[in-house]
Amino acid sequence: MSASLPAPIHRPAGAGPTRRHLLRTTGAGTSRRHLLRTTALAGSALLIPGVPGCAKEPAPPVDGPVQLSVFWWGGDERADLTERALHLYTRRNPNVTFRTTWQGATGYYDRLATQAIGGNVPDLLQIDDGHLSEYAHRRILLDLTDFVVRDRIRLGGLPAGLVDYGRVGGRTVAVAAASDTPALIYNRDLLRRLSLPEPRISMPYDAFLRWAATVTQRSDGRVAGTIDPSADYKVLWLWLRTHGKELYHGQQIGCTAEDLTRWWELWRGARTSRATLGSAAHRGTVSTDPAKHPIVTGQVATVFAWSDELSRLQRHTRDELALVCYPGAPEAHWERAPMYWAAYHGTRHPETVADVIDFLTNEVEVGQILGNERGVNANLSVRRAVEQTLTDPGLRRTAAYANAMSSWFGPTPLPPPNGHGKVQALLATAAADVRSGRRTSRTASVEFVARANATLAN
Repeated sequence: MSASLPAPIHRPAGAGPTRRHLLRTTGAGTSRRHLLRTTALAGSALLIPGVPGCAKEPAPPVDGPVQLSVFWWGGDERADLTERALHLYTRRNPNVTFRTTWQGATGYYDRLATQAIGGNVPDLLQIDDGHLSEYAHRRILLDLTDFVVRDRIRLGGLPAGLVDYGRVGGRTVAVAAASDTPALIYNRDLLRRLSLPEPRISMPYDAFLRWAATVTQRSDGRVAGTIDPSADYKVLWLWLRTHGKELYHGQQIGCTAEDLTRWWELWRGARTSRATLGSAAHRGTVSTDPAKHPIVTGQVATVFAWSDELSRLQRHTRDELALVCYPGAPEAHWERAPMYWAAYHGTRHPETVADVIDFLTNEVEVGQILGNERGVNANLSVRRAVEQTLTDPGLRRTAAYANAMSSWFGPTPLPPPNGHGKVQALLATAAADVRSGRRTSRTASVEFVARANATLAN
């Protein structure tokens, strides 16, 4: 595990309250949905189906105290916010408490795999789209379809694309914890100083790379126009969608060796024209420290990123950073879940876990607690309510970008198939070989497609 990432934080049952441990153990209480139903019957509030916080058939009452284990990756801020949200659930449902564990992203899935082997996966867990299909096919995740059908987990407030992106094999296996989409982050003040126009929506890749080369030239080589993302699966995927293809087609690669040869030749040309950072500087883009990111240190004018990275980067520079979609067709983008809430297939409390997922998804007060730390809220009503409270300029620009892109989103693809992580590693190796000259674009493309398909088939 990287020394810069926090070690796993484990909160044992019965531990006293601390800054990040909000465990409450009290006597039997009234469930959240029973309270809602009682309020509605008393006529003190008009509750409309489909709106967050509204009434529906109550979940079965919890007989005796229930403690759910919860596991996620993230830093201190995410831990504090998540435990505040879980504490709110306990306040409304005193019979349910939580035993929380969290750690940095490095090693998270290694730890989860070890838990799966031992049959002690947490009741509620955070998972990303790169592992969703794998864990669903291994029957580690609980099938949530019945809870959705019975309206125990309400998904009517989510964009249809986000709902679809939580399905594997036609079954709902996870619920989006947030929404995020790729974005080109650029330094607006730098471009003003260079008297250059900002990158625009629907900018073709060749036009974008000519523009990026102009940035390098206008700055006398002090600033490169952009990074080289030829090893980045998400940039490749959106480039393929611009050309009517997908990264995956079932359990196979969805593009040909010819497509990949064009991709790597595109970026070879960008390196030749000095549109991108040199290979030594390019390694700086993988830093997990926002203060060392090349757009913060002034090495580049633009980076291919996720939209939720903007606020973290903005805090480390006085220059104004802004967002625009990737070059190519904006319809290539889709509303993606950067992470989901999922339940363990072997949980002893499936109804309660489903109720917690519904609570985290649909309650406005929860959304106001969590803010946009994981990305913009998945539930549109909650998202609008949270936007009114945002004061951080970066978060406000990210929310505005999400709203602007919603009218452009194209069809949602299936989540990446089992083996996606290994395919990413193969792509990175092939791209590095092309950059270094160890392989030609054609040779690397043919080998990548063959190895990736073999990996996916197994």
